[in-house]
Amino acid sequence: MIVRDKSNVFKLLFAWKGTILPKVLPALSFVVLISACVVWLSYYHWIQIPTVPAIGFTIFGVILSICTGFRNNACYDRWWEGRKLWGALIANARHIVRDSHVLSNEQREHLIHQVLIFSNLLRDRLRQQTVEPTKFLEHAYLNNSSLNYLNEHINAPQFVLENIQKDLVKALKDGEISDIIYGTLTRHIVELGNIQAGCDRIAGTPLPYSYSVLLHRAVYCFCFILPFSLEAALGIWTPLIVGLIAYMFLGLDALSAQIEEPFGLQENDLPLDSIVRLIERESLSSLGQPLPPIIEAQDNNLL
Repeated sequence: MIVRDKSNVFKLLFAWKGTILPKVLPALSFVVLISACVVWLSYYHWIQIPTVPAIGFTIFGVILSICTGFRNNACYDRWWEGRKLWGALIANARHIVRDSHVLSNEQREHLIHQVLIFSNLLRDRLRQQTVEPTKFLEHAYLNNSSLNYLNEHINAPQFVLENIQKDLVKALKDGEISDIIYGTLTRHIVELGNIQAGCDRIAGTPLPYSYSVLLHRAVYCFCFILPFSLEAALGIWTPLIVGLIAYMFLGLDALSAQIEEPFGLQENDLPLDSIVRLIERESLSSLGQPLPPIIEAQDNNLL
């Protein structure tokens, strides 16, 4: 995620890093070049440039704007839902830290570290990264066989939640916790499972491919025929006006494709590493254990 000061209007106007401009610049340059060629050929009367009827082009533009706006809203909803789910993960981790004070020190430490492993595994699952929970191997009471099983398990975060639930059931049967405490902690574990299910739903069900391709093609066709419709009215201003209009349509198309998958490593994706580190620092602070360093934004990009 790009993190930078938005109060400076001048810097925002000429920002490059983290914007969508680098991704659409080749297509945008090609559209502007076509516009310049159309103006040049028309000015010297070397060739008769066909003019696209304004009424048909206007209707096409209005329909395309509505459809593009709908897709952009749908993609942003996916991004925002992902952010809310990870915000709920932070909240539930804090609830567990508070409510686990009724457990023994050993049980509480074990539970909190299991939650930390779950957070790391969920991030790695969504980003399709290698599972690396080794840093919590000692504190979470995992042995090498369990660690290998995490790497091979079809759903490693779910496996961790199962282990947490088994520990709570065992503590309840042994009389170490009451049914009220068991119910309270179980609700938090259930919510962690719901959060994972919500994230899996976003990651596993993108927008329909045919719909995205249809709009993508429509946007590019619109931008490429735009100079032929505006040249007669705009003259030498055609490349500039066409470039601005094309930047909006091409930019929205590219931005929608980027935020459609909010859990990746692109510049506008959610900073899952930073969120996981926040959970780690707050949880370990409650245990009185050494804290890992804060993840700082590198070149205004927070992972």
